[in-house]
Amino acid sequence: MAGRFKIGKDKMDNIIIKNLEVFARHGVLPEENTIGQRFFVSCEISLDLRKAGKTDAMEDSVSYSDIAHLIKKTMEENIYKLIERCAERVAEEILKFDSRIVSVSVEIKKPSAPIGLPLDYPAVLIHRAWHEVYVALGSNLGESRAIIEQAVERLKQFENIKIDRVSTLIETKPYGVTDQPMFLNGAMRLYTLLTPYELLDVLHEVEKEAGRERKIHWGPRTLDLDILFYDDLITDDEVLCIPHHDMKKRDFVLKPMAEIAPYKVHPVYKKRMEEMLEDLSGGQKWER
Repeated sequence: MAGRFKIGKDKMDNIIIKNLEVFARHGVLPEENTIGQRFFVSCEISLDLRKAGKTDAMEDSVSYSDIAHLIKKTMEENIYKLIERCAERVAEEILKFDSRIVSVSVEIKKPSAPIGLPLDYPAVLIHRAWHEVYVALGSNLGESRAIIEQAVERLKQFENIKIDRVSTLIETKPYGVTDQPMFLNGAMRLYTLLTPYELLDVLHEVEKEAGRERKIHWGPRTLDLDILFYDDLITDDEVLCIPHHDMKKRDFVLKPMAEIAPYKVHPVYKKRMEEMLEDLSGGQKWER
């Protein structure tokens, strides 16, 4: 997946499927789940089609026939109350179908919906994408290296998360509360279909499995997994702050980031990771 977001998502090419007719059994009413009805599914799949356009080779593109059959299979083999859920499942299946697919828009029309009013059709339209995320890794209790490596392997088990790159783990001095063991720190890049808050829940779950207890702020911990960046999102509330606050003062964050993503630009400071590390190091140039 490395490099898949070099082209802006809003400027990518699209494969389009319009009004694929599927007979399926989705609806709130019991008879809708037994009798069934027609649905019309459309999608726009974003990916880079430049190579296919130059080579004229099918292996350099994604087959719209395969995608159409995937949509039909997903719609027919499942029964949901809401077309919102249908659209979510279809989008997930398309995004996982081929690693070159970056994002997808899915529209599902339900022309025979039991509304009792004159209208063309009700529909749901959603947009879903793979998101580029950077996560800080840390531990200073127990077998820290093994704990971090096991956490990375655990995250690989989640179907909506793909680990792309993990930095070298480095030993660093404690930050904030200094009377505690040395830390082992690193960073990783992953791609996910999860929202920031859904991903945060997953990271907390993995921390808990590793025995993490949140008792002392900046205190010792078996495992620390912090979201550093989520695309170029900027948000700050009582639950989540992205980009991670105070990272410009933390070499144990900037060094691993400069290793795996030296040219990643901080959306607030507008500086690359290697530049921020150089600033923190008093002008000393970072050498990878």
